[in-house]
Amino acid sequence: MRVLIRYFFRGVRLVLAPIMIISEKLTTPSAIERTPEEQTRVDQACKRLALYQFRTCPFCIKVRKEIARLGLTIELRDTQLDPTHKQALVEGGGKTKVPCLKINHEDGREEWLYESDDINKWLHQQFGA
Repeated sequence: MRVLIRYFFRGVRLVLAPIMIISEKLTTPSAIERTPEEQTRVDQACKRLALYQFRTCPFCIKVRKEIARLGLTIELRDTQLDPTHKQALVEGGGKTKVPCLKINHEDGREEWLYESDDINKWLHQQFGA
């Protein structure tokens, strides 16, 4: 019975995945405007960030849209397609849950931030207009 349920949900994901990806492309907001100096500063700060996610996760889509709206260049690490990213997420953050924002602070400390609403709130506090 578990096998049937598993295959049912895999089938649902196969059908919904392209719809979700197209929907994300069509509804992603345009980035906020910044001066070149401000954008350079933001890009430098984004080098210390990485988002662990996978392509069709609705919560990851929510975070990617906020990243696009804020005009951020954050490295995206797909935990579904890359086992090394998944392993790094488990070892660093302690969970395989996505989305997860890895924040490398200037003092050398690493922070692993889970939950899309918490990630979006943090991004808005750091980079919002």
